[in-house]
Amino acid sequence: MNAARFRLPRAAGPRSLVLAAGVAVALTPREQEKLPIYPQPDPEIIVQEVPSELERQIGIARKSLTATYRQAHQHVQDLVSKWIGVEHAVEHRVKAIISPEESLTPGILYVGVATLSGSIIARNRALPIRFITPPVLLALSMNHFLPKTTANLSEYLGNLEETYFPTLAQKHAVANAHTAMTWEMIKNATANGRESVTKGVENAVGKIEETTGLKLKETLGLGKELSKQAEGRVLQAVKAAEVKFEETKAASEAKVAEGKAIVEAKTAEIKAAADKKVEEFTEKLEKKTEEPPKRLV
Repeated sequence: MNAARFRLPRAAGPRSLVLAAGVAVALTPREQEKLPIYPQPDPEIIVQEVPSELERQIGIARKSLTATYRQAHQHVQDLVSKWIGVEHAVEHRVKAIISPEESLTPGILYVGVATLSGSIIARNRALPIRFITPPVLLALSMNHFLPKTTANLSEYLGNLEETYFPTLAQKHAVANAHTAMTWEMIKNATANGRESVTKGVENAVGKIEETTGLKLKETLGLGKELSKQAEGRVLQAVKAAEVKFEETKAASEAKVAEGKAIVEAKTAEIKAAADKKVEEFTEKLEKKTEEPPKRLV
């Protein structure tokens, strides 16, 4: 008997593997195209807005205009704040210059009338007098009708001058000192001249009275002036005596107080020394009493 021949399958080669993979890949999309059994939710649709070039340019222009407007608004606000600060500073300065003890309503009117009167008076004069007379009358009238306000204004102007123009302020101070000295000299010379003229008139009137026998002093009122001068001198002498008495009294009281303090100090020292001696004496007595008596052997 011939033995039956059986053919075993050969091992799959690489070509068969590639073909099998291709068949599997080809079959996969078909399997995916199959509709599902259960209903599925609708897919989410996302719409993205893409602006055009015109819209982008308009947005840039609007942003730049908004930034410019904000900057301008801030600048205006800063200017307004500065102006308000200036107003407050001016108001505070004006309140500090104007004295509360003086009323501006009549005083400033008087000053204005005096200044205008100066311009009216000097209208037919020379050109320098026209320019000088109104300011001079303005200064004099302000110093007369509003003295405290004028002093405050002068002090403020002096502070400004010292702050911003120190050299000019020094020259101004020197000029003021010389002016004050000159004014004092003029006042003294005027007073001396007045006294000399008064004395000359009194001497002349006295000689006329001696010659004619007429009482011209009483008629001219010189006697009253002399009596007033005498009274003034007496009052001055009395005041000087009172001041001297007060000074002497104060000095004597001070000396009495000083002597009293010295006496009290000496008394305290003597008392302390006496107390010390008494204590020493008592200690000696106590020691003697404590010692035993000596026995004679």
